[in-house]
Amino acid sequence: MCPKVMVVDDEPDTIDLVKLILESEGIDVIGANSGFECLEFIKEELPDAILLDIMMPDMNGWETFHKIKENNPGLPVAMLTVKSQEFDKMLGLHVIKADDYITKPFSRKELIKRTRSLLEMDGQ
Repeated sequence: MCPKVMVVDDEPDTIDLVKLILESEGIDVIGANSGFECLEFIKEELPDAILLDIMMPDMNGWETFHKIKENNPGLPVAMLTVKSQEFDKMLGLHVIKADDYITKPFSRKELIKRTRSLLEMDGQ
């Protein structure tokens, strides 16, 4: 069975790019355009990991992250964001406690490596 990763981003092009890269590696990708859509989806079917944008309208990535972790504390979640300042990374990894912090733009190799690492946290 293929591992399944959800990409949550309000930019459809980002979801399409991640999907193109990861599906070529045998990883199924589901896209969600908002935090609300993500939370609704995971009520029905839990992915093996989530790549989550921070800057989204309505519910930002930090709020979405906390809601995901409330009900699914073991689900690996990486932030996938343009917020690349050291402060933002430290906040994401050490204060919020995201499982990883991937900055855009990312390379194909980096995305694959870090997604596989996330999946290993889930035992995939």
